[in-house]
Amino acid sequence: MRTARAVAALGALGVGAFAAAVTIDEIDVTRQRGRYSLEANGHLDATPESIYAVLTDFDDNAYSRILDAYKESRYLEPAADGTPVVYTRMEGCGLWHCMSLERTERLETRAPYWVKSTVLPERSNFKQSTSEWVLERDGDGTKLIYKLEMEPDFPVPPVIGPWYLKRTLSQGALRTVTRIEWLARELDGRPVEPPPPRSRTRSE
Repeated sequence: MRTARAVAALGALGVGAFAAAVTIDEIDVTRQRGRYSLEANGHLDATPESIYAVLTDFDDNAYSRILDAYKESRYLEPAADGTPVVYTRMEGCGLWHCMSLERTERLETRAPYWVKSTVLPERSNFKQSTSEWVLERDGDGTKLIYKLEMEPDFPVPPVIGPWYLKRTLSQGALRTVTRIEWLARELDGRPVEPPPPRSRTRSE
């Protein structure tokens, strides 16, 4: 049971983390000794400034506007050196099993082109996790390079884990991306259609 919950929750994290590439050019998911790595690149039809604003808005549970799995998101007290610290809680479900993913992370930024988060293991249920977004202006849009590396503090099957994560990304990314793009285009003041539904992460 715990294994099923862990796999479902890890898949939910994958969709949430890879939320901003409307055109996915490449996805590579690997696993080595319980540590999962994901590299992806793509293109989003919005400015780097607006994408950056969406990615760094953790106040008042703002991430729930993007992904239903986010139940909490907020800024905490900064670290002693002044680095921002953020908290997120996600709920991932598969069949009738659900699991909560909690992450407290240091947030490093160089507006509007770079965002990096590093988990604090003692305040999270991950042994290690880092994510990095690199945004590059491309005409009226933005090229995206995204990297994620994580080691969950719960068991994940070595064969099923990477396959499930990649499957979840490929099936759920477009809906999530569409929502991010809609929010970013709204900030840009560009014409938008009615808001798309927020992406869900429950296994089909």
